[in-house]
Amino acid sequence: MLSAARRWLAALLLHALAFGAAQGQGWELGAGAGYGFYRNGRVFAPAGIAAAGVRSRFTLTAWLAEHRHERLAGELRYTYQDGDPFLESRGVRTNVQGQSHALHFALRFSLRGPGARLHPYLTAGLGAKRYEVTGPETLNPPLSEIARLRAAGDWKALVVAGIGVDWVLHPSVSFRAEFLDYVTPFPKLVIEPVPYASARGFLHLMTPSLSFCWRIR
Repeated sequence: MLSAARRWLAALLLHALAFGAAQGQGWELGAGAGYGFYRNGRVFAPAGIAAAGVRSRFTLTAWLAEHRHERLAGELRYTYQDGDPFLESRGVRTNVQGQSHALHFALRFSLRGPGARLHPYLTAGLGAKRYEVTGPETLNPPLSEIARLRAAGDWKALVVAGIGVDWVLHPSVSFRAEFLDYVTPFPKLVIEPVPYASARGFLHLMTPSLSFCWRIR
């Protein structure tokens, strides 16, 4: 699993480098923060059904973008989310300290030309995301008859899509508000169903955020 994730990340980085190899119209650095709201999955077991996923918490993000055209840019982005994996069923909850790290390459298409101060845009991309448990496993945890929270990490393929708007404050500085949806398969190595149980659903991390961007000539 780890070697497959490394190959996927290597292909992602090579694609991003190839996009930026030809001469474009400048580079951009950005950084920001937001809040990640999860739409989680479920685990179905003979002993019952549990909601399973990651708790909603803050996010941090940073990116490097290359402007290939007046309205088209390629963006390599990292996103951190401080969220704990959890299980919940019949009023009983259990969780373990965790976080996630996402890296993806996206294309961003502006809906207005370079002369405007407000630039609404659409974005979509592919990447990889690692769900990681940073705290110890609980001995004899609740809901262990349905699934267990493991002290492990799990790489998953990632699809990202969203919308946003850039507000140009200065020829080299802009302010950004955006909404992105990070979608992955269920992380079964972190939230491990018991034998004869199954995990269903994709995890959606829906993230509104605010950022600043600096244009590099």
